[in-house]
Amino acid sequence: MTGAEYSLLLQKSTREAHEMLFNEYYSYVCAIAFNRLRSYSNEDIEECISDIFAEVFFSFSVEYTKGDMKGYIGTIAKRRCIDRFRKLSKDNGTVFSVDDENVPEISSGENIEEESEKSELRRILIECIKALGEPDSTIIIQKFYYKKTSHQIADILSMKPSGVRMRCKRAADKLKEALAKRGIKEDAI
Repeated sequence: MTGAEYSLLLQKSTREAHEMLFNEYYSYVCAIAFNRLRSYSNEDIEECISDIFAEVFFSFSVEYTKGDMKGYIGTIAKRRCIDRFRKLSKDNGTVFSVDDENVPEISSGENIEEESEKSELRRILIECIKALGEPDSTIIIQKFYYKKTSHQIADILSMKPSGVRMRCKRAADKLKEALAKRGIKEDAI
């Protein structure tokens, strides 16, 4: 959802706009909150998530969100989590940095936030590949995911290898274009 889409929906119905924004970004905000506050109770984390969405709803301004709102919401979420972490740490009598990866209470081998973004990227990529239609989507998946040669793909699809290569090039160009329209650069894949 872009800032412009949210702004238009907000003008029509505040309640619907908030619900739509909440539904679309809830898992993203949860990933950030659980990653930053995992050493605290679920109640503390849920309270922080509520505060994040409240701040997004009350502080929304079109000039901050001309493009995708993910960055805007992510920034608010990270700042709120840091504030909540400091408050909870102060209440517990312990003081350390939320950004310090060496602290055993809050550090793990997983980066939930990064995994959430990768998962979203994969979902969009699969949608764009499916939109290519057959046999282009099969050719792209066989070529780049299963690392099959043009000859192997030609045997699967009962085509000539030269036809497979030509369709693969055209499909790859269409895929790049579709991903660019969704705001995904080639180097992100």
